Amino acid sequence: MAQIKKRALRPDRQGPHRRQFEKNKQIILKTQRICGICGKPVNMHLKYPDPMSPVIDHIIPINKGGHPSAMENLQLAHWSCNRQKSDKLFASKGKLQPQNIGNRDLAWSTDWTSYAPRNL
Repeated sequence: MAQIKKRALRPDRQGPHRRQFEKNKQIILKTQRICGICGKPVNMHLKYPDPMSPVIDHIIPINKGGHPSAMENLQLAHWSCNRQKSDKLFASKGKLQPQNIGNRDLAWSTDWTSYAPRNL
């Protein structure tokens, strides 16, 4: 029989970070209304698979060292914006051209490594 390889779950979907992630997710969904990536309003009544439906984005991706459940690392985003951002990071703005640290180019020239969410 062929062995079935189980896919590893992310820390925000299992283990000790799951409960805190869910609490922070509910706080963000109740308090924020602007996409942290594109800056446009998010319609909270839309549901997946609508591309403009609300999702929680990790500002610094977990696989790049971001904390899975810290409130400072979470923001509200459109589903499509979050898909385009994927797991990308950019170096500081001191250079003329943003240096891509991720494996693909991001459409927006934003320094995700030093980004801090706005307090509402």
